[in-house]
Amino acid sequence: MSSRRIERLNEQLRRELMDLLRMELRDPRVSSITVTRVRATPDLQQARVFVTTLAPESERSTIMEGLSAARPFLRSELARRLTTRRTPELTFEWDLGLDHARRIDELLARVRPAVEEDQDRADE
Repeated sequence: MSSRRIERLNEQLRRELMDLLRMELRDPRVSSITVTRVRATPDLQQARVFVTTLAPESERSTIMEGLSAARPFLRSELARRLTTRRTPELTFEWDLGLDHARRIDELLARVRPAVEEDQDRADE
């Protein structure tokens, strides 16, 4: 299967999953998540679904439990909506990109005053 087709399928899976989570799933544990990306294998046997949330870190295990419980429903609904022979098994993972970006911002905020202080000394 071409990589371009897999990319399009990944994006379609992401959109469909977001729609299902927003409109069809009634589990309050997963109401605050966003699907950031999906990575399906070329044979469509597996798909890694990366999610993020603005909820506190203490709620993450509850959210993952809700996603695990919803997995069969999500897969069956995807099978109805997609025009592929196979519907991949879904594996949910946290997208740590947002956490990494926050950490970098924190580190830069700490370093910035020291750099500005050094520049002020150099200007004198």
